[in-house]
Amino acid sequence: MSWEHFILFAIAALICWGLGAFIAWRGKKTGWAYGFTILGLAIFFSFIVGFWLSLERPPMRTMGETRLWYSFFLPLAGLITYSRWKYKWILSFSFILSLVFICINIFKPEIHNKTLMPALQSPWFPPHVIVYMFAYAMLGAATVMAVYLLWFKKKTIERNEMDLCDNLTYVGLAFMTLGMLTGAVWAKEAWGHYWAWDPKETWAAATWFAYLIYIHFRLGKPLQVRPALIILLVSFVLLQMCWYGINYLPSAQGVSVHTYNLN
Repeated sequence: MSWEHFILFAIAALICWGLGAFIAWRGKKTGWAYGFTILGLAIFFSFIVGFWLSLERPPMRTMGETRLWYSFFLPLAGLITYSRWKYKWILSFSFILSLVFICINIFKPEIHNKTLMPALQSPWFPPHVIVYMFAYAMLGAATVMAVYLLWFKKKTIERNEMDLCDNLTYVGLAFMTLGMLTGAVWAKEAWGHYWAWDPKETWAAATWFAYLIYIHFRLGKPLQVRPALIILLVSFVLLQMCWYGINYLPSAQGVSVHTYNLN
């Protein structure tokens, strides 16, 4: 399976996710919302598996390939959130965000070849990236909720809505921590040390501490919701720098061992 097949699988998955989001928004026959969303996930994941076999390596090397995983995990995070807290709009937001990343991959395709540098030929590579992508999806869902509460919700912010932000952050930070730990073990195997304050690692640490600050702020001052939501948004900006912004920083060019995902 080649990258040329991506658009077919993407369109089919988006149709399913769109139908699931519409049904969830209407609030009727929610079983169909689950069914269509899961079907879309199965279709999209089947392309990832086929592409993985075609490349003979995990599709995680380039930014386009990581966007592929993010496009998959966003609806999954939305489905988990919808299943747990029944917010009928969450599937619509996750569908729109996934659509954005899929469109970027369609209109700005990248070179996908079988070449994989020696450092990436490690059994720690796939779980490290997959765990991080799921963490990013959960934290992205928390950010969507924060944006909604800060600028779109007209009524007073309710406790259960902040609980949703907190729970998504808890899950996201837990998986981010797991990703950092697997990355440290991988780094020890590939480069001989667990942590070297590489530019990517520095931004990862800053992002991790930012979300930790949010959690501690919420525990210490639970009634001050707006400052907490702002901290959550700032944390997500740091996450974007950690994810792909690092690739464009002059300090990382020719220095960072984490710029392998550039073509």
